[in-house]
Amino acid sequence: MTRTVWVKADDEVGDWEQRKRRITAGIEAGVDWVLVDEADVPRVRELGDVNVAAFRSDADVVDEAEPDADADAASADAYIVGKDGEGDGTISMPDDLSGSADLSTLRRRDDRAQGVYARILDERYEAFAEDAAADAEYTIVVGEDWTIIPLENLIARVGEETHLVAGVTSAAEAQTAFETLESGSDGVLVDADSPDAIRGAVEARDAAAREQLDLSYATITEVEQAGMADRVCIDTGSLLDHDEGMLVGSMSRGLFFVHAETAESPYVASRPFRVNAGAVHAYVRTPDGGTKYLAGLKSGDEVQVVDTDGHTREAIVGRVKIEKRPMFRVEAEVETDDGVDRVETLLQNAETIKVATSEGRIAVTDLEPGDEVALYYEDVARHFGESVEESIIEK
Repeated sequence: MTRTVWVKADDEVGDWEQRKRRITAGIEAGVDWVLVDEADVPRVRELGDVNVAAFRSDADVVDEAEPDADADAASADAYIVGKDGEGDGTISMPDDLSGSADLSTLRRRDDRAQGVYARILDERYEAFAEDAAADAEYTIVVGEDWTIIPLENLIARVGEETHLVAGVTSAAEAQTAFETLESGSDGVLVDADSPDAIRGAVEARDAAAREQLDLSYATITEVEQAGMADRVCIDTGSLLDHDEGMLVGSMSRGLFFVHAETAESPYVASRPFRVNAGAVHAYVRTPDGGTKYLAGLKSGDEVQVVDTDGHTREAIVGRVKIEKRPMFRVEAEVETDDGVDRVETLLQNAETIKVATSEGRIAVTDLEPGDEVALYYEDVARHFGESVEESIIEK
């Protein structure tokens, strides 16, 4: 499921300057869509690169002169119906819908419509949203004196038929919407002026989409000097926290947790954007659950950052440094359902490279047989980074 954050910036928000502030805050925060009145579409195009959804507008002009725009700039990416109609109560909803207020009926007002907007005023409006969702690519529902029950009902009934967007006014409400019935809504429509609320909704979107990994421990069986190799440092465009690192290893089924260089050292300053990840042949885990060779990474690629509790996020590679350095071969055994499996990797022989263990972080130079190191174990083979069902021997 692709989660989305929308920002509401139509004429109900205020004048253009107020709407503009919301839109700008949304673009800066990384929202996916802004929802405006049709007349504002060219203006939004001038503010930044974002998907634009538009309510059909009866007005020929807006409150200020519109900028010149070609047809593409004036065209929205999606058109939404329901505002100033049955969807928000402007036109009364019949007591018995009987299929008369679905999206096809609303399209009499705008045959370009891909989506529907509905305020959930009572059970009739919930039923209306459910009917419209059968044909709508996007279904936006906004609660009045919001309770979670209507959203639960709609997630259960139309979750597979449409991209369901729940109206929210805060980051906390966005998180709740994304977590409702575990699967959550597909998106949220933020109706708030606060940039913090908009950023918080984006953070909730990203958190809902991230993996939670079950890390286990493997027992070190051997640490030996392995001579020189081409070592890779991954420098990210993000600052990493003290308990974060990356998952790397010579064998894709068993990836070692290697800490970011966040700790101060008598030898070098901390580099909280860097993971010294091992030799060029090794794998690193990516946000899509795949792997890449360290040698293949380049600026602009995404890698997965993980903390010691298994929480994940993505980071952009800013730079990759490959240099010849002395290496350790680190070997460990992990308990599996089929017995004991051996995994290993090459890590630079340096005090600044630290791995996560059951006793806390330990420099690779201090690792000894019997230490328990954090590991992500996945009993799969890999082909070009993708898991495959086939027998592959790695040793």
